[in-house]
Amino acid sequence: MTGEPNTRLSDLFGMAGWSKGELARMVNRKAAAMGHSQLATDTSRVRRWIDMGESPRDPVPEVLAALFTERLGRVVTIEDLGFGRRGRTGKRRAAGKEENPDGLSWAPERTAAVLTEFTGMDLMLNRRGLVSAGAALAAGPALTGAMNDWLRADPAPAADAPRTDTPLTADSAGYDRYDTAPIGSDEVTALENSVDIFRKWDAQRGGGLQRKAVVGQLNEVGGLLTYRHPAHLEQRLWGVAANLAVLAGWMSHDVGLEPTAQKYFVIAAHAAREGGDRPRAGEALSRAARQMVHLGRPEEALDLMKLAHSGASEGALPRTRAMLHTIEAWAYASMGRGQAMRRSLGEAEELFVSDRNVEEGPGWMAMFDEPDFHGMQALAFRTLADHDPAAAALAQQHAKKALGMRNDGRQRSKLFDFISLASACFIAGDPEQADTYARRALVAMGETSSHRTWDRLRQMYDLTDRYVDDPAIRDLREELELVMPRQVTRTKGSQA
Repeated sequence: MTGEPNTRLSDLFGMAGWSKGELARMVNRKAAAMGHSQLATDTSRVRRWIDMGESPRDPVPEVLAALFTERLGRVVTIEDLGFGRRGRTGKRRAAGKEENPDGLSWAPERTAAVLTEFTGMDLMLNRRGLVSAGAALAAGPALTGAMNDWLRADPAPAADAPRTDTPLTADSAGYDRYDTAPIGSDEVTALENSVDIFRKWDAQRGGGLQRKAVVGQLNEVGGLLTYRHPAHLEQRLWGVAANLAVLAGWMSHDVGLEPTAQKYFVIAAHAAREGGDRPRAGEALSRAARQMVHLGRPEEALDLMKLAHSGASEGALPRTRAMLHTIEAWAYASMGRGQAMRRSLGEAEELFVSDRNVEEGPGWMAMFDEPDFHGMQALAFRTLADHDPAAAALAQQHAKKALGMRNDGRQRSKLFDFISLASACFIAGDPEQADTYARRALVAMGETSSHRTWDRLRQMYDLTDRYVDDPAIRDLREELELVMPRQVTRTKGSQA
């Protein structure tokens, strides 16, 4: 007991709208349903949790997390409630002290526990149809401040249980014993192959159709990581976890679950760092930056990009660094800073060209190829065109190059290119060409499950206002109004 109010629990309690007596009764009922019939909580104990900072004994934190998750329709973890972890992971003072559960750096056991708990809660929301975006995104400084030194430091060693060279003697990491056995090299290879399949599905159809499958696979990997494995296998498992967490985050962003996406990006950065892959950790943070630009928060995106550059600098291939610069350029473009945007794109082009004859990089960089490079440039120039219409011509050039190079497996990227191209044509005063590309975007729209496309389509729709006297554009507007959701929940400047 700290004697100080638990502000995290208090805030969530206020949002839930319960009385202390109601929460006590629900804890007892929920605990019984989870197999803990001996639990007996009362109003005074709930008051001590909230007002005096008392940490309840297990299994109460898990019960509370489940109750708040169901009530609020979003993932609420034990640490979101302001409670620290116990058990062997709790022996590490640096791995999330009770008074500072978000303290960095995380121990490997804690990363695995957070990963498993968060994905488990996410799956529960999916099963019960409670998924919502009703939570607040963390501000960029809240992410970058704590992670700045941590990303460049060495990972925290495991708490205890020395490693072994044989998977047959692998040992449980100790927080929540998982009901699977340690695995070997063949199983890890199968998991790595599954990441490639999920990544291709996402690129082809968007995040809506496969998000639950990715989260479920990530939950399984988190359970595996609660066991000790030989160092070479554990490093590969952390790599799988990082890749799946990035995908889960990207798919969540794609369907509008912004706070959930942000959490997955942070988990991915932790997992990549545990696996010794700092470039991957930096790329995970760059995804969070792209999310911030999309939501109209470019200043925070630039803060995240500084951290991504810093964390990925050691060992990052030129193409990886080029990709980071394109995201940085998009952030500058959304602020109307054309000179800074062009400087970033120039650096990206030099790095990208220098990497063309280098051996193929990691699988997670496979999607950033030449057409994607042009697609990002098209997006940056189209965004800048809102401030400087002269940039629309360059947006058209890059979008056309991207479309000419796209293969059939990148339907969502093609759709974004069509929207960028149509928008640039509207800005440049060419409604006839804009109408052509906008209709191609509408045709492609039915082949994906990406909510982000609706956000971009809404921005394109707004550009048609100046051409309402054109019969073709009036028809286009009517078609767009028929297919677009009545309310687009994520608009520029949104806090999600």
